[in-house]
Amino acid sequence: MHFFMIRCFRLITIVLCLCSAVANVDARDQPNIILILADDIGIEGLRCYGGLTYQTPHLDRMAAEGVRFTHAYSQPLCTPSRVELMTGQYNHRNWRCFGILDPDAVTIGHRLRASGYATAIFGKWQLQSYDPPDFPGGDARRGTGMHVGDAGFDQWAVFHGRHTEDKGSRYANPIMLEGSKSQPEQLRRYPGRYGEDIWVEKIIDFLNKTRDQPSFVYYPMALPHNPFVPTPRSPEYDPTSNPTEDVRFAKDMIEYMDVVVGRLLSELQERQLAEDTIVVFTGDNGTNVNVTSKFTGNRTIIGGKASPLQTGIHVPLIVWNPAKIEPRVTNRLVDFTDILPTLLEWAGSDTTNEPQLEGVSFAGQCQPNQFDSRERDAVFVWYDPRPGWDKQRFGRHVFALNHTHKCFRDGRLFRLTERPLEEVAIASLEMTSEDQENRIELMQTIQDAMRPLPGQATAEPPLVDAFGTPITMQSPRQ
Repeated sequence: MHFFMIRCFRLITIVLCLCSAVANVDARDQPNIILILADDIGIEGLRCYGGLTYQTPHLDRMAAEGVRFTHAYSQPLCTPSRVELMTGQYNHRNWRCFGILDPDAVTIGHRLRASGYATAIFGKWQLQSYDPPDFPGGDARRGTGMHVGDAGFDQWAVFHGRHTEDKGSRYANPIMLEGSKSQPEQLRRYPGRYGEDIWVEKIIDFLNKTRDQPSFVYYPMALPHNPFVPTPRSPEYDPTSNPTEDVRFAKDMIEYMDVVVGRLLSELQERQLAEDTIVVFTGDNGTNVNVTSKFTGNRTIIGGKASPLQTGIHVPLIVWNPAKIEPRVTNRLVDFTDILPTLLEWAGSDTTNEPQLEGVSFAGQCQPNQFDSRERDAVFVWYDPRPGWDKQRFGRHVFALNHTHKCFRDGRLFRLTERPLEEVAIASLEMTSEDQENRIELMQTIQDAMRPLPGQATAEPPLVDAFGTPITMQSPRQ
């Protein structure tokens, strides 16, 4: 009965979205939208945020011509960020396990399609099946997520569309699961090609073919996630041989990420698509822990991926459309639940009476001479990537942060200094009145966010280890 009710709710939600979109929106007013999600990049990876190690001229130009958000926050790891982005909900609402998206979820693809958009995804999926066949407890989770073809996209070409052991390469000689509403699905190999180059070609081709209606493209890049291997601009690049992995290639990969974004923007402009297209660039979590970067202020930043540190969650966010968006820098707080309502506002969909969407649209921050009173007081994070293969070392962390402080559910408090990515623990005896006020406010944010939504039975999933075995005693540090 529970399974039937969930499916009915999903169907009703999609139908209501479609009716609202059809009734209230003129397609001529709907921009194309491209959402780019880089894989493992914190703010220290971009020059426009103060990074000094990598050359990122195209992203820097994108930021100079668009809106650069200085306080955007992801989850610390891949799937938690992607599930949040796809559903517009915090992870304790619908979390199952790593590499899995609830197959009954209403996604960003469903909602944009219901708003009259042609929809496509080109890039990394990894939301249907993750655990290898020999991982203890994995049989209960393998293949239990959402197939990309059921996620609301009219066309797809994705890396890691099925089981982990079948994913192949995402870079040189990539393997992609491809399909569409009108074409049968196939697993296709591209000898001698590079994954990101193919995806940019597919994005432009899709936009060319759908010029008669607004289009939404979700582009979850593979770069610059390890394995750290040469790119087409590396002297060592040779798609005919197995590449040697070395962290020194992280620099090449971050810079090729920038090259790919630049190529996409140039193609949009050359094909007269840029004026009607909003491009959003962000990252799913902080930079890999094996990558060390130079940062403004004579600082060295070690990547914080998978940790609740600022280096694990503070990511770039840039919105670009020179024809309609005036350049600016904003310190508005943003988290990944905000992305879906923002895109829906651009699409003209009314989300006023949808308590299932927990984010706050930042579309108003991108409009010239427009006062937008919709602000966040704080960002909330519920993070626990378990269960899942190679997730034994991780635990649950629940916290909230604003511009000046970060507070965990267990009461630990940190000051966020004026130097980006820096945080300082505060002992109870050292708290000022300002610290205490922020602690009270952030604890209230956590309490409010943890309340069950209408129709939700429990506040959060049970605590389990990496194998899915229940843990009876909760860690005091979460």
